Amino acid sequence: MENAANPATTTVPGALGQCAQTRWTATPALVDMTPPTPTPRIATLDSQPQQVRFDIGRSALVVIDMQNDFCTKGGWVAHLGGNYDADRAPIAPLQRLLPLARRHGVPVIWVNWGNRPDLANMPPNQLHLYKPTGSGIGLGEPLPEHGAHVLEKDSWAAAVVDELAPLPGDIRVDKYRISGFWDTPLDSILRNLGTRTIFFAGVNTDQCVLHTLTDANFLGYGCVMLTDCCATSSPDFCTEATVWNVKKCFGFVADSLQLAGALEAGGAGA
Repeated sequence: MENAANPATTTVPGALGQCAQTRWTATPALVDMTPPTPTPRIATLDSQPQQVRFDIGRSALVVIDMQNDFCTKGGWVAHLGGNYDADRAPIAPLQRLLPLARRHGVPVIWVNWGNRPDLANMPPNQLHLYKPTGSGIGLGEPLPEHGAHVLEKDSWAAAVVDELAPLPGDIRVDKYRISGFWDTPLDSILRNLGTRTIFFAGVNTDQCVLHTLTDANFLGYGCVMLTDCCATSSPDFCTEATVWNVKKCFGFVADSLQLAGALEAGGAGA
């Protein structure tokens, strides 16, 4: 996990903690456990099945697995004969949304597969998931086209696509399972940021996006899936079932234009 400075962090004398929402300050005589409480920046999102009112200053945008292995010619999905083009659909809406989110102080968190080279924390059942017959190219193995190791941290295969290159102020989290919360610091980061509402984007809608979102729901966060910022190479019915279940059980759905409108309206009223 790489945590650069982000819009929710500042440096102050005696600061204990990077995030303004939860930071303590210390002097020789006093430890102040009462961080400043920013005035809420309230926005209303035209989501389904109901509208959502949220605090812009306590929200985050989580982007999942927009990586070369899933979204680029020469990546793992392409090697397997999958439709990597389908996973590129979020690129254009995210190119429009990310600068706006950053401008309004919404942390952008990239949650990506980034396995250890030795796969020491990957049990056999996870390896089987991606190499079910024991043959072919599995996690950590070199792709024959160029030798990049599948979803290995710091490899070309695991890098975010060039069109969405993270900025220094963004936060990066490596994951090792379909859920971005399993065995990662994602929950701790969100809690330190004071996050209460999470907007989800990325691939695959019915797999890593859905299961990260459901875990966030179980942890108590308000969850919104941005439908045009999510994609999958699975059949259409998988997306339909995912969106239905999110609206029914786990949160809300909207698109990037609706979120952009909410941020602009909320930010203007601050």
